[in-house]
Amino acid sequence: MPDKKLILSAALTGAATNRSHCPYIPYTPVELGEEAKRAVDAGASIVHIHAREDNGVPSWRLEVFEQIHEEVRKRCPNVIINYSTGAIGISNEERIRHVRTIKPDMAAFNMGSMNYAIYSKKQKKFHWNTVFENSFSTMEFMVKTMNEAGTCPEMECFDTGHIHNALPLREMGLIPDNACYSLVMGVLGGIPATTENLIHQIKQVPEGAYWQVIGISRKQWRLAAVACSMGGNFRVGLEDNFYLPNGEMAKSNGECVDWGVKLAHMMGREIASIEETREMLRLPRIS
Repeated sequence: MPDKKLILSAALTGAATNRSHCPYIPYTPVELGEEAKRAVDAGASIVHIHAREDNGVPSWRLEVFEQIHEEVRKRCPNVIINYSTGAIGISNEERIRHVRTIKPDMAAFNMGSMNYAIYSKKQKKFHWNTVFENSFSTMEFMVKTMNEAGTCPEMECFDTGHIHNALPLREMGLIPDNACYSLVMGVLGGIPATTENLIHQIKQVPEGAYWQVIGISRKQWRLAAVACSMGGNFRVGLEDNFYLPNGEMAKSNGECVDWGVKLAHMMGREIASIEETREMLRLPRIS
């Protein structure tokens, strides 16, 4: 397994952070297009994107997603685009309207409900505290829409139960064989980001399925090293972690990807190209 080429993803911006946290987070469609180019030039084959208004607040307006798609494709014609569908306080139709219309290569498919919070140990208070609802009814609606659009589901699993939530949906014929497992670790309300927990999560993934680890905050790099050694894949980028392994703040998603490539090479893994990734994930090539 470790000699299999590694698929490197880059999460460009996220939704919960802003430039007061990291001044290099992209907001506008043009900025996202430029960051996608930096990530691809450094070695990423998948870019995961949340939409933002120009002032940085999360956006679910279709025209913003369309502008982002245009700017990314203008600079990265073949990159695999993966849009978020995770949101709180809006309808399911609003969460997935851009997938129905744009029909991207991939889209995030959130695999269960959970408490979702940001807590300050220093201040001993919650800065953000909510419930992220993804019932089985919601999941059915989301994956059916993705299937209709020809979009590959990227199954975001924040805990062990989320991995197993795929089983009834598979039995119903709703999850395609090439759907991807993302093992998200380090979000308060989900599974903690430890090596032991990652090994446990990997063991829950069906034999032969594609999986990647998404480590939140600085523990990302240690989890990425574990993924490398166990034949898996990983995601980097300013959505997940602002800091490089040397402790410096990343100035772009390209820097994050560059360090991801260095780590993979140190662990004896080669990076898959966009074309190789499309073949491995059975995604159509863009002519």
